[in-house]
Amino acid sequence: MTSDLAIDVRGLVKRFGDKTAVNGVDIQMPAGQVWGFLGPNGSGKTTTIRMLCGLLNITEGHGTCLGFDIEERADEIKSRTGYMTQKFSFWTDMTIRENIEFVARMYRMPRLRETVDQTLEKLGLTNRQHQLAEALSGGWKQRLALAAVTLHNPKLLLLDEPTAGVDPQARRDFWDEIHRLSLDGMTVLVSTHYMDEAERCDRIVYLANGEKVAEGQVSQIIDHSQLVTFRAEGDGVRQLAGKLQGFPALEHIAYFGAALHVSGRNREAMHSTLIAQHADGVTWKEVRPSLEDAFIALMADAGQDTRVHA
Repeated sequence: MTSDLAIDVRGLVKRFGDKTAVNGVDIQMPAGQVWGFLGPNGSGKTTTIRMLCGLLNITEGHGTCLGFDIEERADEIKSRTGYMTQKFSFWTDMTIRENIEFVARMYRMPRLRETVDQTLEKLGLTNRQHQLAEALSGGWKQRLALAAVTLHNPKLLLLDEPTAGVDPQARRDFWDEIHRLSLDGMTVLVSTHYMDEAERCDRIVYLANGEKVAEGQVSQIIDHSQLVTFRAEGDGVRQLAGKLQGFPALEHIAYFGAALHVSGRNREAMHSTLIAQHADGVTWKEVRPSLEDAFIALMADAGQDTRVHA
């Protein structure tokens, strides 16, 4: 089966008893792209990912993944998908090589030894192949997991917060590998809380309270938020932050390194408020909102989660 869309689902709903975890999500994702799944904890990202790859039955909705109906052809989807979970889920009392060999046998890979050797080499694991998984750092466990879930050359790679708890260099190396896989034709959907990682994606889907509230390129998500942001710099920035709390026009106040970002949607009211709260040694400049500014604003716009919890 061929299709320009790796994922084409509409109206996805998942209920667990009287709790609605996902409510009417649409995704049309072209093959070969890297998309980011953003949203606060409990927004429905993991549940959506598991429905897409056939690990969870949908309650309502319809669509295809890799050209196969997500309800009727789940086994075909699973065999062509790699899924890396939030928590390291391989065998800690086995070596790297033993883990990869075990997964290769599960997939009944031909030329097992050759395939394992190539996988270890590709992910830079050859020199560590006899090391027990339990002795690995977070970054090396991440590489092992990625090797295992891409061993069978899946058409779709689903990554659920894959870089949580690893150092910046390991995160960068991981993303370099993700984009290499994408250039080879693999479609990648990755759930993340890191704004710098989201900015590496071709497109972002933002979920809140089980619903899709925004989708687009980074610039489109920022535009969608309709934010105006002023940036303050200077020695008195930290003292100024507390004085700005409580003004209606100043909807979001957050530190960015040694600077302060203040965001809202009424430029004139914001400007008047900031001028009135002038502080010595502080300079203000209007800047383009960051993705994090937009993320915080979208969370606030989504409001309190009113889904019924079991």
